[in-house]
Amino acid sequence: MGCLEEPYRQLIAQEFLNCVLDTIERVQGRQAIAQAHRNPFQEILLPEAAIFWSRFERSFSTSFGQRLVETVSRYVALATGAESAETQKRIGFELSRAELENISTHIRHLRTQKLGRKPNWPMDLASVQAQDQRTIPVQSTFDLWFRRHGMDHYVSIKTVKPNIDQAAVAKEEMLKIKCAFPSSQVYFGLYYNPYGENRVAYNHHPSFTVFDMHRDGVVLIGRDYWDTIGKPGTYEEVLTLAKAVQQPAQEALNRYLERLGGHPLEPVAIQGELFDQESGSENF
Repeated sequence: MGCLEEPYRQLIAQEFLNCVLDTIERVQGRQAIAQAHRNPFQEILLPEAAIFWSRFERSFSTSFGQRLVETVSRYVALATGAESAETQKRIGFELSRAELENISTHIRHLRTQKLGRKPNWPMDLASVQAQDQRTIPVQSTFDLWFRRHGMDHYVSIKTVKPNIDQAAVAKEEMLKIKCAFPSSQVYFGLYYNPYGENRVAYNHHPSFTVFDMHRDGVVLIGRDYWDTIGKPGTYEEVLTLAKAVQQPAQEALNRYLERLGGHPLEPVAIQGELFDQESGSENF
């Protein structure tokens, strides 16, 4: 038995499969628009299947990063003991004028590289806290919120190579929440590491302007992201659930490629227990 409880394993696997199926449907639906804005040189030099893959990858990556990761992350939290979990969580609270000014100044110094030192989350948080009375209403939205063992967790989920603006906005909201609710947990989450498994290999320079991506405890990358939202072993299990839907996803892609006159994909070995190995039919 894995670390993820039922029925969330099936729900996660279905999300992965739906992402592929929905992408095929979107690309098909945009064919008329693509024809109206076609590039004649591209059509001469590239086979239709190659053009399809280019469009497919862009659409798939956008959908995966924007919606699927949030949804799967919510399921992971619920499957590992969270009492409640929501995506796009909006919360209202109050801060003092001093806290808001301190946070604004800190973010401005990060953007202009005038902080005078490297980012350091404990030091950064301490530098913006104030004891003044909190009377100013503030609202923040986080990509994921969950409560486990009575503790609130707020996660800002970003593309794995965020620009300075994306990282700075996330840190601003994290500092606000942490000032208002000191006992809560806040995280800056990247759902995989594009530079390899080792965290210290992460090397997207704009992010380091805002966070110490190698040392800040609030930064979660790849395995740390999934194993923190869930528990140790979650990352590997989520990958296994994605592998479990390889065959039906490939079959759907092959049907569309055949209509385009392209070559089918090579068969994949089934990994996981959610699909019947002979027919590819769902067991959930």
